[in-house]
Amino acid sequence: MELHDYLRVLRRRWLWIALVLALCVGGAVAATNMATPIYRATAQLFISTSAQNSVSDLAQGSSFTFRQVTTYADMVTAPVVLEPVILTLGLDEEPEQLAARISTAVPKDTVLINVSVTGADGEREAAIANAVAEQFTRTVSDLEQPDARGVSPVKASLIRPAKAPSTPVAPNPSRNLALGLSLGVMLGVAAAVLREVLDTRITGTTDVQRVADRPVLGAITFDRGAALNPLMVHDGDYSPRAEAFRSVRTNLQFIDAADQPRALLFTSSLPGEGKSTTAANLALTLAASGAPVCVVEADLRRPKLLEYMGLDSSAGLTSVLIGQVSLDDVLQPYGEHLMALGAGPIPPNPSELLGSPAMRAVMEDLRKRFEYVVVDAPPLLPVTDAAVLSKVVDGTIVVVGSGIVRRHQLSQSLATLKSVEAKVLGILLNRVPAAASQTYGYYHHEYGPEPTAETRRQARRERALLRREARWWARPRPAEEPVGDRR
Repeated sequence: MELHDYLRVLRRRWLWIALVLALCVGGAVAATNMATPIYRATAQLFISTSAQNSVSDLAQGSSFTFRQVTTYADMVTAPVVLEPVILTLGLDEEPEQLAARISTAVPKDTVLINVSVTGADGEREAAIANAVAEQFTRTVSDLEQPDARGVSPVKASLIRPAKAPSTPVAPNPSRNLALGLSLGVMLGVAAAVLREVLDTRITGTTDVQRVADRPVLGAITFDRGAALNPLMVHDGDYSPRAEAFRSVRTNLQFIDAADQPRALLFTSSLPGEGKSTTAANLALTLAASGAPVCVVEADLRRPKLLEYMGLDSSAGLTSVLIGQVSLDDVLQPYGEHLMALGAGPIPPNPSELLGSPAMRAVMEDLRKRFEYVVVDAPPLLPVTDAAVLSKVVDGTIVVVGSGIVRRHQLSQSLATLKSVEAKVLGILLNRVPAAASQTYGYYHHEYGPEPTAETRRQARRERALLRREARWWARPRPAEEPVGDRR
C-alpha cells in the first residue's frame, strides 16, 4: 500500500479509529479512577567518614565513601535494618514485603542516599521512611569495624527527614491519558488497516481494478426507492441515477466503434446485485435516444423483469423456444421505442433451452428487428445460464453490486466467462452510495454539487444498510437448487 492508499483507508475507516481511540481513552480514565492512590515519602541520608589527620587520609576516606555508598544503598532493604523497624512501628508485614515497597537511589557524584517508601497512607509511609533511615544509621555504626576508641570510621546521618506527601504519585492522570491517546491512535490505525486488508467487498473502481482488467462503464447510484419503483429512468429525469445510466449509454458507444455491440448480456456474480433493474433501466435509456430496443427476460429461474414493467408474463421466451408461439405473439410494447420479451413459463431445463439452436435463431431475429437487444441473464456463480447465453450475444456486461460481491467472487465470475471465450465489454458498478459515486468521477460538476459532510454520512448509512441486506439474500445458491418457483 502506498501513502494515498493509507489516507484512503483512514478516510473510509475513521469510525474504527474513533471507536478504538474512545475505548483506549475510556479505559485509561476508568483505570485512573479505579486505581488506589499511591503515595511516596522520601528521606535522605548522608554518608561520611570520621575526621582524618592529614590530607592524604581525608582523600582516602572520601574515595572509600564513594565506593561504598552503592553498597550502603543496597543495605537499606536488608532484614537487619527492616526487622527492628517492623518491631518498633508494629507493622503487620514481613521484611520481604516491606522491602518491596522501599526503593533507594544515589544521586550521581554524591554520597547521598534517598530512601523512598510507597504505599496507600502518606503519613504512615513517611514514618516508615524516617524509621528506616534512623535504623540504618545505627546499623552502619554497628557493622563497620570500629577503631581502638570504639568509634566507627563511617557515619550515616539523616539530613532530610521524610514528610507526609499531599499528592499521590500514582495514578498519574496526565500520563495515563497521554498513554491512552497514543495507544488508541496506534491501535485504531492498525485496526483500520487490518479491516481494510481483510475486507474483500467491492465498493468502488479501485476494488474492481484489483481483479479485473476490463473498463468500468459507470457507477449507478443506490436508491432505496428502487425496490418499490425499479424503473426510475424516464424523459425529464435528471437525477444522479438517471444521469448515470445516460453516462453508461454514452460509454457503450465508444467501447468498440468499429464493431459496435448491439446484443448486450447483463449478468452478475450473485443474486441481489441489481442486474435486472440495471438492464431494464439501461434499455429505457437506450430507447429514449430514439433507437428501437428489445429487452429480453432470459432469467428463466427467477424472472422479475416483466413484473417490474407491469407486463403479462404468461407467455414469452420459453414459449417461443419450444415452438408454441411465434416471436411476434409475445413481444410487448413498453413506451415508444421499447419492446419486451418475457421469460414465459418456468422450464425444468433452463440451461438446455438457452443453449439450443432455437435460442440462437431468436437472437438473430431480434438483431434484425432492433438496433439494441438487452438480455437479462441469471447470476454467473449459482448457475451456468449466463455463460451459455454469452455465446449468442455481442458482449457481456457484468453488474457488480457495491458492498455485496467480494473480489474473489468477481474474479471467479470473470474466469467463468473467460473459459467460454465470452467477450466482456466491461464492469458496471451498481448500488453505489451517492457521495461515493461522485468521487469516482462519473458525474461532472454540472450534474450535482461536490460531496458534503451530510452526503458522506448518508453514504455511510447506505453502505451499512447494504451490508445488512447482503448478509442473507445475496448469497449464491447451488446450481441444482430448484429456484424457478421463487418470485
